[in-house]
Amino acid sequence: MFILSRLDSVPPESFQNQIRELVIHHVGELSSVAISADNPLYPLYQYGVGMEVHQYLQALDGTRGLAVALTLALDADAPDQLLGFALSLPAEDDEQACALAFLAVRASHRRQGIARALLGDLQARHACVELNAFASQVPWFEAMGMQVVAANGPQVLMSSTGQASGALIGRLDIAPIYQTAEVMQIHTYLLNQQGEDAMIEAEQMRDERLDELTAQAQECVRQRKLVH
Repeated sequence: MFILSRLDSVPPESFQNQIRELVIHHVGELSSVAISADNPLYPLYQYGVGMEVHQYLQALDGTRGLAVALTLALDADAPDQLLGFALSLPAEDDEQACALAFLAVRASHRRQGIARALLGDLQARHACVELNAFASQVPWFEAMGMQVVAANGPQVLMSSTGQASGALIGRLDIAPIYQTAEVMQIHTYLLNQQGEDAMIEAEQMRDERLDELTAQAQECVRQRKLVH
């Protein structure tokens, strides 16, 4: 069993660590570039996406000019154990709208209704919930009442109303994360470990996968339009 807990301030360090761990283990699903575990660039994105989530968590104190909401799914018998989380971005100009930025559940606790409950909690509080999903994830979100709106690069934009909200939703500029000294150090380490040819190949592999996902997203939207 699990319980949901909404946080309106920066979570305690123990939860931050557990969230970070979840992100690192599921970065392929959470990263907008869907980096695969066999890609030599994988550790780079583990750090980058982990840092992105960390910065959103820090923004919960209201000092970064970003509206952020966090819901945790905790083990009912051991409430210090995190089973999953949903990080959302409420719209600044419309309290009925929000964007789901990250949703993750421990692999050991999947198919127990946790992700369903986390998303359902958001849907209960906002008339319009928006999110971006990869084509392979779309059927699950459709089963949760989300509707396909349009292709958005390698992902599909979905919303609970079937339309984009058009609301003002503040997001982090993540580009600076990938220009930090830490990322440069990881890149240098990987370059030394793998060699330049392997790194160039890794970037090509990432870009080819993005092209595939973009085609899948477009096909997914085309099929839904045909049905309707």
